[in-house]
Formats: sequence, structure tokens, C-alpha cells
Amino acid sequence: MKASVPQDADMADAANIVLNTIRRPVIMVDPDGFITFANADAEDFFRSSATMLARNTLSKLVPFGSPLLTLVDQVRERRAPVNEYRVDVSSPRLGIEKMVDLYVAPVPEFPGSVVVMFQERSMADKIDRQMTHRGAARSVTGLAAMLAHEIKNPLSGIRGAAQLLELSASDEDRALTRLITDETDRIVSLVDRMEVFSDERPIERYPVNIHVVLDHVKAIAKNGFAKRIKILEEYDPSLPPVYANRDQLIQVFLNLVKNAAESIGADPQGEIMLSTAFRPGIRVSVPGTQDRVSLPLEFCVHDNGPGVSEDILPILFDPFITTKPNGSGLGLALVAKIVGEHGGIIECDSTPRGTTFRVLMPAWKEAPPGAGDEAEGDRK
Repeated sequence: MKASVPQDADMADAANIVLNTIRRPVIMVDPDGFITFANADAEDFFRSSATMLARNTLSKLVPFGSPLLTLVDQVRERRAPVNEYRVDVSSPRLGIEKMVDLYVAPVPEFPGSVVVMFQERSMADKIDRQMTHRGAARSVTGLAAMLAHEIKNPLSGIRGAAQLLELSASDEDRALTRLITDETDRIVSLVDRMEVFSDERPIERYPVNIHVVLDHVKAIAKNGFAKRIKILEEYDPSLPPVYANRDQLIQVFLNLVKNAAESIGADPQGEIMLSTAFRPGIRVSVPGTQDRVSLPLEFCVHDNGPGVSEDILPILFDPFITTKPNGSGLGLALVAKIVGEHGGIIECDSTPRGTTFRVLMPAWKEAPPGAGDEAEGDRK
């Protein structure tokens, strides 16, 4: 049976469907600079509907003197496509620090019109920041080792002296000696937490079902710090195992869920969403080698709290960075260290409507035939 030839209207509908399926902002600009087409992602990118965009020229939507306008003019004149990388289109409409890669091409069927596709630089830049987070964690490692040796021993002497003074002190002075003892214990506890950073032993890794880990974390949260917060799930049941250490994954996601719960606070409408997905295409270079590691597993913790301040966001995973009155600022630094040691990446997206922590991890790959004994030995 011969397939029927689609009519022009059908082709137009199909083109719209295809362009709205592409997860990149795509627009078409006519010879006068007006936007004659915008796909769904372009509407999100410009924060306007296609109808509203059609009433504006491109020059009114991007900053004055933007390189994008020059590229559009070049493509019209040369009638050839152009790629441009790391173009700054930051503006109050589009957002602060909006960096994109651009693909601009002529449309032969509509002389003078050009198509523009935007690729946000967020992923590449976040990977660069992740390398910085790992460096910050390494700097804390050396600091932790020094603190453990240089501070804990004198503190034990101070605590012992305070306890001896308490035996012969008056009631008024006894309150002061107890204050010395309590503050000494608090400093020792802080140093103990930092000692975790100095643990450089190789991680024992094996195939782990991430959904079992997340269910365990959810059970802890619902029976403790998140009793009154709704925790939702959006899991991909077909995911392969993650190549990781189960206990350390629990530590990572317990920290992230606790952060989400603290961000929500007492809001009765507060929700935390745990999601998992398969995202092929994310590959990162291994420092010092020619290897590139695939990170296809995406695990997210999203909350609908007030979000993270733009001032804090770039340094969120650095040690001692916290917005909590009694926080130490080591929780997210430890999370970044653990994820980095697993060969993964953690990133944070935040708006006033909520925050999403996204963890990208490698999947488990079965050992090739003949390597079973060696692989088994690694797990012992």
C-alpha cells in the first residue's frame, strides 16, 4: 500500500511538532527583525508566549549591541550558517549571567529570514564549577588533618582542667567551667566532622539499586526531620544499577533531603520530589588521562522552598558556606567530595520557586568474561 502524500497543512503541523520536541530554544526572524516563529523552549527562554514575541523585534529582546544581532546580519548577507560560542545575552528579561552557544542559519524558502538556535552553557559551566568544588574539598582535606592533630590534643587538656576546677568552684564559677567544657566538646565535634575529609582510602564500589537507597532515605526523613513534609517520587524503574557505595549514597541523599526540608521550613504546602532518570550524552574527561566517562544516571532532589541566594549559589559546595544560624557549612562540601570520588557531578539549579540538586553518576557495567574473579576480589 502506497503512503499518502501529506498536505501542506499537515507538513506545517508536523514541523511545529518536531520543533517543539527539540529541547533547545529555536526562533525564526524575518527580514525586518520580527520573530515569526518560536518553539516551546524559546517561549520559556524569552519568558513570553509566541504571540507576544511576534510583536517584538529581536533587538528589543536582547541587550543593546548584542553579538546575536551582528550574527543575524552576517548570516543574511553571506547566506551561510554561523556558529558562535559563549555569547553573553544577559538581561533583566533573560536573566543574569545568561551565556549561550548560537547556531544561526538562513532559510532559503523565506529570503532574508534566519533561524536561531540557542544552547545554554549551563551544563559545561557547571562541570567546570564541579572541578572547583573538588579542589575546594581537597583543600579541606589538608586542613582537616592539621586541625585533628594540632587542636584536639590541647582541647582535651583544656577540658580536663575545666573539670578539675569545677570540683572546687562556687556555684557561679561552676557555670563558667561547664561553659568551657561544653564549648570544648563542640569544637571537638566540629573537628571530628572535618576528619571525614581526610579519609583518602579507596571507595568500595559495587552495583547499587538507587531506588532502594532513596526509599531508605525517605523512610529516615519521614520518621524524623521531614514528618510534616510531603515527599513525592518520580522514578524510572528501568534504570541500571549505579556503580557506587551504598552507605555513602545514603549519606549524600540524606544531606540533600535534609537541606530541602530545612529550606521548606514550616510551610504547610512544602513538597520534596525525588526523581531518577536516564540521560545519555553526558561525558566528562578524567583528569590526567585521555579517558571520558559517561554519566547517564541522573538523580534529583527538588524542593519548592524559597531557593538559594544568587550570591551563595556559585560557592554553595565550598566548605564553611552556610545560611543556617547554627550550620557548619560542611554538609554540602562533604556531598561534593563523595560524589566527586565516585566520578560523578553534582549541580544546583535554584529560583525563588524552588531548588533542584542534580547528581549525575556512572552506571554499573558488568565485567567482561574472564574478569569475574578479579572483579569479585575487588568487592572483598
